[in-house]
Amino acid sequence: MKIGNPIDKPGLQPVATPRGKAADAERTTAAGSTGSAKVELSNAATTLLDGADADFDAAKVERISNAISQGQFKVNPEAIADKLLANARELLSRPH
Repeated sequence: MKIGNPIDKPGLQPVATPRGKAADAERTTAAGSTGSAKVELSNAATTLLDGADADFDAAKVERISNAISQGQFKVNPEAIADKLLANARELLSRPH
């Protein structure tokens, strides 16, 4: 598969864009610079944002990074599976 500008490919024609004040207003509204919009986050997004304030252990990240670069990091699939299941249970048990 080649990646490139679709205009360079045979058989494809550029799409004509509308012109005039109505088109300008449409582009402005679509870009979000005028008008108003109400945005509501899903429960999943809210849950993720609530956990965003968790502590960050830079020393642990450094230790893991060093272990990976030295080829000494060992993945424990059982521990990963257990924590994924625990997280899923916690999320599913929260009231919506």
